[in-house]
Amino acid sequence: MRKSLERRHGWRRLSESLSAAREAGMTTAEYAVGTIAACAFAAVLLAIVQSGGIESLVTKVVKVALSVSL
Repeated sequence: MRKSLERRHGWRRLSESLSAAREAGMTTAEYAVGTIAACAFAAVLLAIVQSGGIESLVTKVVKVALSVSL
């Protein structure tokens, strides 16, 4: 009976460690996907800001903000 319990406990530990190893790999993959998504979003924002209309609007806002005296 005792050997049977020890064997089951050993299998449980092995199963838990394998499960933890799988989850560690998933975390790395999730960070990679998140990084790629953040870079793509930054590229889209950069393209929008560099377009003619937005660039002039931002320049105008900055000039007005800098010309305001306190």
